Amino acid sequence: MNASYLEAGRGPGAWLLSTDHKRVGVLYLALMSALFLTGAGIGLVMRLVQLYRFQHLITAQTYNALFTLHGVIMIFLFVIPGLPAVFGNFLLPILIGARDVAFPRLNLASFWFFAAGTAVALASLFTGGGPPDTGWSFYAPFSTRTGTNVSLAVFGVFLLGFSSMLTGINFIATIHRLRAPGMTFFRMPLFVWSLYATGWIQILATPVLAVTLILVMLERLFGVGVFDPARGGDPLLYQHLFWIYSHPAVYIMIVPAMGAVSEILPTFAHRPVFGYKAIALSSLGIASVGSLVWGHHMFTSGMSETGDVVFSVLTMLVAVPSSIKVFNWVATLHRGRIAFEPPLLYALTFIFLFAAGGITGVLQGALSVNVHVHDTYWIVGHFHYVMFGGTGFAFLAAGLHWFPKMSGRMVSRRAAFAAWFPLFTGFNLLYGGMLVAGWMGMPRRYFQHLPRYHELHVWITVGSWLLVAGLLLYVGCILWGLLRGPRAPADPWGGSTLEWTVPSPPPVENFEAIPEITAGPYALHRGTP
Repeated sequence: MNASYLEAGRGPGAWLLSTDHKRVGVLYLALMSALFLTGAGIGLVMRLVQLYRFQHLITAQTYNALFTLHGVIMIFLFVIPGLPAVFGNFLLPILIGARDVAFPRLNLASFWFFAAGTAVALASLFTGGGPPDTGWSFYAPFSTRTGTNVSLAVFGVFLLGFSSMLTGINFIATIHRLRAPGMTFFRMPLFVWSLYATGWIQILATPVLAVTLILVMLERLFGVGVFDPARGGDPLLYQHLFWIYSHPAVYIMIVPAMGAVSEILPTFAHRPVFGYKAIALSSLGIASVGSLVWGHHMFTSGMSETGDVVFSVLTMLVAVPSSIKVFNWVATLHRGRIAFEPPLLYALTFIFLFAAGGITGVLQGALSVNVHVHDTYWIVGHFHYVMFGGTGFAFLAAGLHWFPKMSGRMVSRRAAFAAWFPLFTGFNLLYGGMLVAGWMGMPRRYFQHLPRYHELHVWITVGSWLLVAGLLLYVGCILWGLLRGPRAPADPWGGSTLEWTVPSPPPVENFEAIPEITAGPYALHRGTP
């Protein structure tokens, strides 16, 4: 067997110019981890500001810039690209029995588009009129009128969109053309199915955002009247165009997370996944139906009653394929020989928090409720339950699950369990408290709040401290594994998909010989290791 991907060429150049899909995935992981910790730090500062005694530290304008920066980092630089870019890049070819992705150089180019978009977005903080203050959604007409440096930030997001589209094209071509002999579509691992569904969303929805952001730049730079009513534009057009992309983007975030969980559960239950075809096809169902529900963000914007009803019904329908997944995950665990390891604990946490976020989403999808909770902290709490409770915890679970394969070392089991408690407790204090505050009527994005909400803000802020403490413990757990963790065998968990048949860490070419597939991915489980 040839050398591992970690040993084949050392130095910055060998990594930054590598077309090896595994190294590209690690490059994404390193950059996104730094961005995520930065975004979490900004969120912590925002929580401190919500305690009255800290409001003298920054101005209301700076607070607006902080929540814009927090949103842009977390949404566009971590949550949307996270699982596909990191674990998709690293594992997709191995999971389908290929030596690399279909277009290795395009894959490297997608990383550099991501890095360039990140640099441009961050440069907007220190140039022009200063940090943008519009929120991560860049709503017009404020985004076309503000004197802050929105144009550069929007251009940075435009570059990030190119990275996303290139990744989607590459993954779909890889899945169609490079599957190992005998690997039909219904013999692919479920994580591959999730990447396939996500790839189509990336290709079809991202251009809508790209065009929208170009129009914002044209309006700011040349006075073209598209969204500003003072110039003959329509601000509701911006909302439609933005959410036509941004709601499918929610599924770019969550579908790969569901795919990762669908790999973890059968591995630690040591039994075949229940309802394989239903889980696989529900990924496509979520991607397709989820692309039709953007209008539920606009129930209070003045759409017709018919439009409101149609989008409300579609919002309820998108819960069906998600419910299919939850049912089949629970059924997979039923009567399994469960090995209670850290990846399973984090995956179960994902299911609980995502279900809570989904229930709150269905609730606010009802027209009568939405009118009352729209633009309150309820929306912030719901969004974070789905995005961080869902995608974030799935990312943490996937990190623990595939860390031995990626690094060749094991993490501390005790430390991973220890990090979970402040993460789970802090998360529910923080975002559960936001749900309560929103139900009580507290509006979001306010620099100051009424005294009757202050006690809630204290609990919410304490939750943020616990959450950050848990994140730091998790990072420490990973760093300990990298530096001092024991060597990992090829298959430390007793898995049954192809990545567990190659050494840890994998060799440069992945396989000595391309495998021939004769059964589904979960047909055989070798038992508890």
